Amino acid sequence: MKPVVTIEYCPKCNWLLRAAYMAQEFLTTFVDELYGVTLHPSETAGHFSISVAGEVIFDRKTHGGFPEIKELKQVLRDKISPEKNLGHSDKK
Repeated sequence: MKPVVTIEYCPKCNWLLRAAYMAQEFLTTFVDELYGVTLHPSETAGHFSISVAGEVIFDRKTHGGFPEIKELKQVLRDKISPEKNLGHSDKK
């Protein structure tokens, strides 16, 4: 079964647009690998995390901020489809 990505964001920090942008990028890049992306408003102020099938692959506080979308795509790819080539956004 294809995995679901969950993006939990802080609505008080106005991070819905950031979460929606990331969801769009994931769904476009991993069209054949993902079942879907869920956006979930956090009850904890300042919280932003991304998980795949319940496993956190990114947490803003642990990371110390927001990375570039290409870095997040690489992390997601390594988790769900390691053989996938990300083209120009792939790490060298």
